[in-house]
Amino acid sequence: RWALLVPAAVGGALVALYAVVTPFVAPALRKVCLPFVPATAAQIQNVLKMLENRSGPLVDIGSGDGRIVIAAAKRGFKAVGYELNPWLVWYSRYRAWRDGVHQNTKFYISDLWKVSFSHYRNIVVFGVPQMMPQLEKKLEEELECNARIIACRFPFPCWIPDHTTGKGIDTVWAYDLKHSRGCKTKSLEVMPETES
Repeated sequence: RWALLVPAAVGGALVALYAVVTPFVAPALRKVCLPFVPATAAQIQNVLKMLENRSGPLVDIGSGDGRIVIAAAKRGFKAVGYELNPWLVWYSRYRAWRDGVHQNTKFYISDLWKVSFSHYRNIVVFGVPQMMPQLEKKLEEELECNARIIACRFPFPCWIPDHTTGKGIDTVWAYDLKHSRGCKTKSLEVMPETES
């Protein structure tokens, strides 16, 4: 009897360990490694500072355990997070429910390259240098002129930030797309003066 129970218990433990570890290890095996590194309290405050006087929907690309999404929801944003790791998404949903902001948050298990971000005005990105050039191009093609993109830890390679705050790993760069690509909006257009 023990001869059956011990192998079954060991086998079950190995399967459970594999199920838990795989979502954390799999990103390291991709072409672009996107490890989970939690946002620091200072980073969250710096992101919120860049969101002052902003409104509209917010998306966190690579939302991890949901810290930014939950903090933004507490400030009144309808916030969405996209993350590849299902364990982190489920944990984020639990945290949002625990913190009482689950009605203003959504978390999706999804690859950022397969999602359109066209209806968001506020975009937060926790990326790595290898992905930033391609993501810069994707966001420039998809977003409206009134969008603000906030990059954490690593800046975009071509855009010039409109605002920067923080130091070291807590540095946050904000890019207003109307400046980064020279968009013209009605509020920026100057009407020619007419003689009376």
